[in-house]
Amino acid sequence: MSDDEQPESADDDWFERGLSADAADTDANEATESTTTDDTPDEQDDPSPEDAPPATDSFGVDDADGFNLTESADGEFGLDSDDFGMGSDADFGMGGDDSFGLGDDSLFDDDFASAFGTAPGGSGGTDFEDDDIDSDIPRIDIGILGLDDMIQGGVPESSLMVAIGSAGTGKTTFALQFLHHGLENDEKAIYITLEESREQVINTAVEKGYDFDTYVETGQLAVIDLDPVEMANSLDNIRSELPELISEFGASRFVLDSVSLLEMMYDQQAKRRTEIFNFTRALKHAGITTMLTSEASDDNPYASRHGIVEYLTDAVFILQYVRPSDFRETRLAVEIQKIRNANHSRETKPYEITGTGLSVYQQANIF
Repeated sequence: MSDDEQPESADDDWFERGLSADAADTDANEATESTTTDDTPDEQDDPSPEDAPPATDSFGVDDADGFNLTESADGEFGLDSDDFGMGSDADFGMGGDDSFGLGDDSLFDDDFASAFGTAPGGSGGTDFEDDDIDSDIPRIDIGILGLDDMIQGGVPESSLMVAIGSAGTGKTTFALQFLHHGLENDEKAIYITLEESREQVINTAVEKGYDFDTYVETGQLAVIDLDPVEMANSLDNIRSELPELISEFGASRFVLDSVSLLEMMYDQQAKRRTEIFNFTRALKHAGITTMLTSEASDDNPYASRHGIVEYLTDAVFILQYVRPSDFRETRLAVEIQKIRNANHSRETKPYEITGTGLSVYQQANIF
C-alpha cells in the first residue's frame, strides 16, 4: 500500500478500545475483534537522521579552509595564531623538539599500551572487567535463563531493544518471556501485536505457563491487536498519545510485535526511516523499557529486514539458525550484538525453544 492511498479515519481511541476489549473478553470469556479505524498522518517535520551531508574527501581541507601552516625558525611547522586559538608555533602540545614529540629514533619508541596507560600495572588503563562500566541507571533482567547471565549486570532501564530473527527463531516467545518476567515482579506491561489476534497472544502465553489471562483481568496487562495499516495511518496520534497513556496505565515494559509489519506500510525508504525514527523516539521519551521484534534480512541474518531499527535501538539480540556443514542438526543460536551502557558477552550461544520459553545454554558452545 502506498503512502498516498492511506484512508481517512474518525477515531483516535485506539488504546481505549484495546482496554475495553480486554474487559469485555474477560467478562464474556469469548473472542471479540477490535474495530479498526484510520487516521491520516500529518506530515513529519523531523528530518531523517541520515539526511546529513556527506563528508568531503581528502580530509575536506583546501586553500580556503583557513588552515595556514607557518615555518618557525627551527624548521617546525605550526598553525597560525588564529587557527584553533593556538600559538603560531603550535605543535599540538606534543613537544617542540620534533614533529609530534615522539623522538628521533623511531615513530613509536614507547610501548603503545604504556603510552596510553593501558599496560599491565599502568595507571589509567582499561581492562574491561565485568564491573568497569559503573552507572547509576537501574538495571533489569530480560527474564530468559542463560541470556541474563550473558548480560553482565542487566539491561539499563528504559532501554529500547530489538530481537531480530527469521521465521521460527522464537521472536514472539522472546517478547512474551520479557513481559512475563516483569509481570511476575508486579510490574505493569503493554503488548501490541500487529501479526496475531489478542486472543492468540493470550492463549500462546497461557500454554507456556504465563498467566496472561489473569494479568489482563486484574488490569496489570493490556494486550492490543492492531492492523498494521491502521497503525501506520494512525501513527501520528499513537505517537503523540503513547507517552501519556503509558504513564496513566503505569506500565514499565512494552512490546511491539513486530516492527517489520509497520515498516512495510511505507513504500518510500525516506518516509519509512522518518516514521520509525519518530516512533522509537517517542518510546524513549516515554521512559519505558521496550522490546521490538523484527524480521531478519533475507541476505543477512545480522540485520533487520529494512536495516533501520538496529541503529535506533539501545540493544540488539540476534536469533538465528546455525546449520553445520555435515547437516546433522540445525541449531538455534543467540548473539548480543550490542547493549549501550552495559557489558555483555560477545559469544554466540545455543538456545532451545521449550514448552516454557527460551533457554540459553551459556556454558555450551555452538560447535
